[in-house]
Amino acid sequence: MTMPSETVEKELLDFLEVRTRTVWEADTDLFASGGLSSLFAMELVVHLEKSYDIGIRGADLRLDNFRTVAGMAALVRRLRAAAGDNGE
Repeated sequence: MTMPSETVEKELLDFLEVRTRTVWEADTDLFASGGLSSLFAMELVVHLEKSYDIGIRGADLRLDNFRTVAGMAALVRRLRAAAGDNGE
């Protein structure tokens, strides 16, 4: 399943809006703004793995990969490319 990174960002923004009842920008630091907790970061990991058929392991589990929607979309794009799906 391929999709442009803009689609990933939109879907993540929609997911976050539903879950937090807040409208977010793709470049907002979700944790520094007080919008999300580290516990919610684990929910994001599960959501990304299930939604985009990726495995997030090891160094990819750094909180920095989950600070912004743009960062999460980049992580999805990188992991999908590594798995042979260019995401386009």
